[in-house]
Amino acid sequence: MMLLSIVLYLVLVAAVLMYRPPLLVGSLLVIAGTLLLTVFESGMWWLLLPTLAVLAILNVPEWRRRLLVAPVYELLRKAMPPMSDTEREALEAGTTWWEKDLFSGRPDWERFAAIRPPRLTEREQSFMDNEVEQLCSRLNEWDVQERQDLSPEVWESLRKFGFFGLIIPESFGGRDFSPYAQSRIMSKIASRSLTAAVTAMVPNSLGPGELLVKYGTEEQKQRWLPGLADGSELPCFGLTGPEAGSDAGAIPDLGVVCKGEFEGSEVIGLRLNFHKRWITLAPVATVVGLAFQLRDPDGLLGDPDKVDYGITCALLPADHPGVEAGRRHNPGAPFMNGPVMGRDVFIPVDWIIGGPAMAGKGWRMLIECLGAGRGVSLPSLATASAAMCYLTVGAYARIRRQFNLEVGKFEGVQEVTAEIAAGAYTLEAMRELVTRGLEEGTPAVLTAMAKYHATERMRVLVNHGMDVVGGRGIQLGPRNFLGPAYHSLPVAITVEGANILTRSLMIFGQGAIRCHPYLIDEMESLALEPDEGLDVFEPIFMGHLGHIASNAVRLLWYGLGGALLSPVPGNANDFSRRWYQRINHLSVALATCADVALGVLGGELKRRELLSARLGDAHSQMLIACSILKYHVTQPASSAADAHAAYALQQALYSAQQALLAYCDNFPRRWLGLLLRIISFPLGRALLPPADNLVRQLGDLIMEPNPVREALAAHVYLSKDPEDAVGRVETTYQLLLSVDEAWQTVLHARDKGELEAEDFDAALREAVDKGLIREQDLEPLREYDARRFDCLLTDHFEQLG
Repeated sequence: MMLLSIVLYLVLVAAVLMYRPPLLVGSLLVIAGTLLLTVFESGMWWLLLPTLAVLAILNVPEWRRRLLVAPVYELLRKAMPPMSDTEREALEAGTTWWEKDLFSGRPDWERFAAIRPPRLTEREQSFMDNEVEQLCSRLNEWDVQERQDLSPEVWESLRKFGFFGLIIPESFGGRDFSPYAQSRIMSKIASRSLTAAVTAMVPNSLGPGELLVKYGTEEQKQRWLPGLADGSELPCFGLTGPEAGSDAGAIPDLGVVCKGEFEGSEVIGLRLNFHKRWITLAPVATVVGLAFQLRDPDGLLGDPDKVDYGITCALLPADHPGVEAGRRHNPGAPFMNGPVMGRDVFIPVDWIIGGPAMAGKGWRMLIECLGAGRGVSLPSLATASAAMCYLTVGAYARIRRQFNLEVGKFEGVQEVTAEIAAGAYTLEAMRELVTRGLEEGTPAVLTAMAKYHATERMRVLVNHGMDVVGGRGIQLGPRNFLGPAYHSLPVAITVEGANILTRSLMIFGQGAIRCHPYLIDEMESLALEPDEGLDVFEPIFMGHLGHIASNAVRLLWYGLGGALLSPVPGNANDFSRRWYQRINHLSVALATCADVALGVLGGELKRRELLSARLGDAHSQMLIACSILKYHVTQPASSAADAHAAYALQQALYSAQQALLAYCDNFPRRWLGLLLRIISFPLGRALLPPADNLVRQLGDLIMEPNPVREALAAHVYLSKDPEDAVGRVETTYQLLLSVDEAWQTVLHARDKGELEAEDFDAALREAVDKGLIREQDLEPLREYDARRFDCLLTDHFEQLG
């Protein structure tokens, strides 16, 4: 009886903690329940007394503050590391979206169900069907490689059709397209030429156009935006340099406020010295955006007590006296990229973007504008590369035969082609969810996740594709359909912040503070004067305590019960229901592990990059899984879509689970890590990687016509020209599909010795004579055999160099 009473007491306390009623109500419920248990078991008094003591401390304000809140407050004030201005601005910039729900441990699935997928407007669809198609028809990546530049016709098309002004308002001559439309446009261009896509991408991501639209003065907008929209002005933005790459906040480039002569008059301005490297479009730019540290030693900006203003952004003509540009780097892909330098360059103070009032606010401006590059442009390149891998590698694996079998039928090959198939499906799903989030704000954590995981997935999938096609992908030339993507991988991985930095510092570093329901408010209260800060801190801290307790109890419950009773969206179906419940389990595990890390390690967590990266991985993979579920439900139902989604979901959530397990196994307090592991996964691993039967299914599907292939093909430029690098593979594949039954009949007959002719053409005639194939099959089979062999060939040249 005593044991049963203790169990009932624990269940009562757990239920109160899990459902989090108001503190007084919950306390009364616990007291009433414990008193009732003492009626049946008098020995329960020994639990009632300490329970009353704890609840008294929590409910009596004076006791709570003196014994609990004030000591914690003082401890945190001493332990909290100082925050730099750039860190503070980065944390304050931008918004949060669905990623915050996942971090809370209690996702609001009805809110998720209400998220509508992005769609092109009529105007955007018309642009895709006309201007984008025309541009893609004029692109040839091998021609670009040989020129080391886009052709004059392509440059003219980019200007004429308004590709440089996709983000600029229509009132200034721009297109003013949505993030989703921008992503779709860049993907289609990238499927034809990554060089052209990068060229079109830069003016529409981090650069003068976006900064002017959001922060520019009316005079600056009128001066620059019409030219940027029609391409008569080409922009670049100088941010990184030899001593400041991923740590862009540490740029040493300096602007000093002073007086100088401009257009014959003495004005207040800036004396700039800068050395920028790796600046895309710099060799052809007509207008240069610059980020630099601003100092005002003489108080000319109006505040005599302020000298160091911090990072500031300005805009100046590329031919302004003292500005040096025009030479090129060689990034391995032939897009325009080079240095921008200046020594003692004087500009009027009005050339600061936004005018003098925006002096020192450049870092926040840049952080808020990085979303286009991180969330739209770079992921769109990755999505295009993945889709083209699906289409070309899948077709090639069907065409190419070894050991009398299509290479795509070998299980070793299917292990990687299945990942290509699921990866392409995943990236298309991510594109829809991320661009939808960007339509509602500037979610910095979401876009960092998109940049890192999309470009890393691109790296994996393109390398898998090279493994399948072998020498056909290695030998460069006009026939190579995979080499250009392979050579562009380092660009996607390193720009907009190197992927190592994005994963190890940014995703969880920003996510923990921006997405946590209490942390940023607690940090702000700690920065206040003690008396005021304690008053602000107390209700936040008590809410945080309830959050931790509720998550811990729910985590154990979900771990024991498989989260089978956890909430799911009202529109969940038989396919999705179980996946939502698995996300519930992983979400509360992430929330609990993150709170333990923040509480135990505090500021030391900034240096524990291996731990924070794993928490960021778990957070990201859950977001990826959500994007897959959203995409799956909005696409036409099919068994192929189910197979792709199941593989992708299994892969994402298994990766999230493994990241959390690795976090627990490597937590510095080993006993606490073990306890977290037991609470999070009391029955052991809840998820497994995709099974072999799913690998084989996707390995077969990627070689077959199926709804997923059709959906991916609709978003890229799939040439039908048999002399084109991609068109040669696609048209040969389509011809194979039309003759496949007869083709397989002849091959099997030769394998079995039913056809005696050694010459293949003679074997075809023999097959007709023996009634194995029809007369009308003869010419299509001969044509396919010739096209098949031609499809396998690589380019060769008289002389290189």
